[in-house]
Amino acid sequence: MRHTISVLVKNEFGVLARVASLFSARGFNIESLSVAETLNPSFSIMTIVTEGDEQILEQITKQLNKLIDVIKVANLSTENFIEREMALIKVGAENANREELFRIVEIFKAKIVDVSPKTMTIEVSGNDKKLADFFELLKSFRIREIVRTGKIAMLRDKKRLKKGE
Repeated sequence: MRHTISVLVKNEFGVLARVASLFSARGFNIESLSVAETLNPSFSIMTIVTEGDEQILEQITKQLNKLIDVIKVANLSTENFIEREMALIKVGAENANREELFRIVEIFKAKIVDVSPKTMTIEVSGNDKKLADFFELLKSFRIREIVRTGKIAMLRDKKRLKKGE
């Protein structure tokens, strides 16, 4: 089962390395990781996506809470939350197929961020399904490169994590 974990941490040197080492040392995979400052620059939010059953999730949570720089850990997967990811996709864009490409970009509310004589680079954001559907439609344009951010997530109805935001 996939889990999205939000971790409020002190914004200090080495915290990311300690969290990543915790996962690595115990053989847990991080599928996606995103880190950014909160409104209070003394704290950062890590959004971590990982796989595992409830027992593995419990172990991850306990181990994270043992780290001195961790303020709070929340499993967002059990709550009503919003998640997004952004991708940049470079595709072949000859004159003959540009109109169709423009239509697909418009339908998905994406944005063309770079154009060259033979390629276009498109920015798109959304959930897993939207990105997968977009990538599928772009296959016929010869995808040359894809770069993706990690997922970011927050609770819909409540404040994400109280301390430090």
